[in-house]
Amino acid sequence: MRVPLVDLAWQHQEIADEVERGLARVIESSAFILGPDVAAFEKEFARASGVSFCIGVGNGTDALELALRALGVGAGDEVVVPANSFIGSALAVARTGATPVFVDSDPETHLLDVDGALGRIGPRTRALMPVNLFGQIAPIDALREGLSALSTPSPSGRQIAVVEDAAQSQAARRHGRLSGSFGDIAGTSFYPAKNLGAYGDAGAVVTNDDALAGRVRALRQYGSERKYHHPEMGFNSKLDTVQAVVLRAKLARLEGWNDDRRRAAARYDQLLEGVPDVVRPQTLEGNEHVWHLYTVRVPARDRVLASLHEDGIDAGVHYPVPIHLQGAFESLGHRPGDFPEAERAANELLSLPIFPGITEAQQERVVAALEAARKRA
Repeated sequence: MRVPLVDLAWQHQEIADEVERGLARVIESSAFILGPDVAAFEKEFARASGVSFCIGVGNGTDALELALRALGVGAGDEVVVPANSFIGSALAVARTGATPVFVDSDPETHLLDVDGALGRIGPRTRALMPVNLFGQIAPIDALREGLSALSTPSPSGRQIAVVEDAAQSQAARRHGRLSGSFGDIAGTSFYPAKNLGAYGDAGAVVTNDDALAGRVRALRQYGSERKYHHPEMGFNSKLDTVQAVVLRAKLARLEGWNDDRRRAAARYDQLLEGVPDVVRPQTLEGNEHVWHLYTVRVPARDRVLASLHEDGIDAGVHYPVPIHLQGAFESLGHRPGDFPEAERAANELLSLPIFPGITEAQQERVVAALEAARKRA
């Protein structure tokens, strides 16, 4: 029995009729760019994120970049970013002209280390970008408390902003508060494999700040809030109406699908209890995890992964090279050992298949293969 890392075909079967009707509606109306379905999805996702505004954009990296640009982040600024994340987090910073300043991760949850992040603040720091990783929210409340205690303004006199990277945590909660509502502004991704995934690239910016929302709306459309009037340089990064149709259908099912993921994670916890040399993932106190990924820590990870693949288990690695050691950021001068927890995670973390609709038999098959792989490694 082959077990995929994620089963997108199952999701499509659940919404196929609704998507077909929605696409027919879009084609009939010819509302292909920023049509009614985009506006409807933006309202629905804002509500699902516990915020006032949602602006649909082309992808998650654009969402983070536009959020930063809306805050005025640019050349000469610094933004503190976890080294243990997908490279898109740091690329969004670099694309504004600012410099990413990396920070290590917590050894148990792999989320941003709050004390480390506060310790990386310098005179050019303009923003912090905590990443909600693997399906749970970073300790952004503690980060904000630390910022308040520092009372450190940026060089322009503005307070340091918090830009929440919520790409892996749609509908997750921390102390009852929803993902995307912790930052001054947040970016998320609807890449197909996300908990809320489109049928291609898509993303969104969410915020409670009316002025920031207006800035992002202008930036996503050539720097214009009024057709053919362009007072500033902007981008062409809009949420496609076809993707909005898909996302609306999936959003209505997101809470139920996240519950499926939680049940699957609990089942893995039970199945893996007592399995030698396999460290199960930890949930930060106060978090309601949505299990975008179920990551375990194993020795000889790469050999275990190869063995699982040979056995038909599509496990994965998130992420095999921490951002500070990527060639894209070689100019920053980092070396192995600079952020040891992120590097350890890169060498030991293994993502097991998890998705809505995964069966008990599939999970039992995964764990049996993992036990066998560990013995062979």
